[in-house]
Amino acid sequence: MAVKGSIPKTMKALVAYSKDDYRLELAYPTPECGPDDIIIKTEACGICAGDLKCKHGAAMFWGDDVQPSWVKPPFIPGHEFYGTIVQMGENVEGYELGEKITADQIVPCGKCKFCKDGHYWMCQPHDMYGFMSYTNGGMAEYVRYGKTSVISKVPENMPLEQAALIEPYGCSKHAVDRAEITNEDVVVISGAGTLGLGMITYARMKNPKKLIVLDMQENRLDMAKKFGADLVFNPGKCDIDKEIKAITDGYGCDIYIEATGNPASVVQGLTIIRKLGTFVEFSVFGKETTVDWSIIGDRKELDIRGAHLSPYAYPFVIENMMNGNLKTEGVITTILPIEEWEKGFDLASGREGDLKVVLTFD
Repeated sequence: MAVKGSIPKTMKALVAYSKDDYRLELAYPTPECGPDDIIIKTEACGICAGDLKCKHGAAMFWGDDVQPSWVKPPFIPGHEFYGTIVQMGENVEGYELGEKITADQIVPCGKCKFCKDGHYWMCQPHDMYGFMSYTNGGMAEYVRYGKTSVISKVPENMPLEQAALIEPYGCSKHAVDRAEITNEDVVVISGAGTLGLGMITYARMKNPKKLIVLDMQENRLDMAKKFGADLVFNPGKCDIDKEIKAITDGYGCDIYIEATGNPASVVQGLTIIRKLGTFVEFSVFGKETTVDWSIIGDRKELDIRGAHLSPYAYPFVIENMMNGNLKTEGVITTILPIEEWEKGFDLASGREGDLKVVLTFD
């Protein structure tokens, strides 16, 4: 087998052996390059809310009495990453050593009904970078992209502060696209974290009648204004239902996009959305959410839409970050070396006001 490029036999990597056993390994085996594979040297990897919830043992990852375990340890976390090509298999075409690339979080099988009809992000096996031992993620010096990886090229002059946001902004784009916003819609986005800010700056491009953002943190509401929100409210300081109804002649918002992962935000959304409105749910939840489902059907006849991952989004996101249409300034608040991963995970919780925390490699 002919392989272009060479890499060391071992690398630094954060490895999850169980929900209670995450270790920084200094001599972990580097991935082997098969004939259809690409190996990248990781430049940066963001810490996602999903990474935090996985580390904290959320049942949707590790299973419980109701659902089986989904993750397959030992695995290397991280799905918000990009890097430089350092090795390629003999069958790889269209790429060169030294190019920067990234890939969708999903690693589609290419064979199931969803892959075959173009809905690759809902692939039935649903292997994803950062959660399986055979699809290790970006919290390591080197990562292997397989034959079915959905790869996008990253411009050489794209700064880390943008490139490390491609994956979350791709998810933001897909969520907003699911809402089908028009210029007659009053849109409420609940949550102004990294994903919420990505939604705000993209939703602004849709020119809605009114773009309203909710968050419990004032610094995030300030960012929301800079990113295009017309109005911002802190649910902890005012009656959101009263405020939204006042703006909409008593009807409620046309579209509500939930981006907090907090059960209270779901109940809030069902309260302030108008009859025949569209509710988009994106978040990963750490626990179950209970609502009165009669609101959805009998009372309001709502369209409830989920949003998962970032299909077909990367090229648009990359182009519009580079041309300035998608705002990114200030979203990445902390950059740390992989050796400080524990501090990074702690800060990524937002307890000290951070938005996106990114890990890097020498």
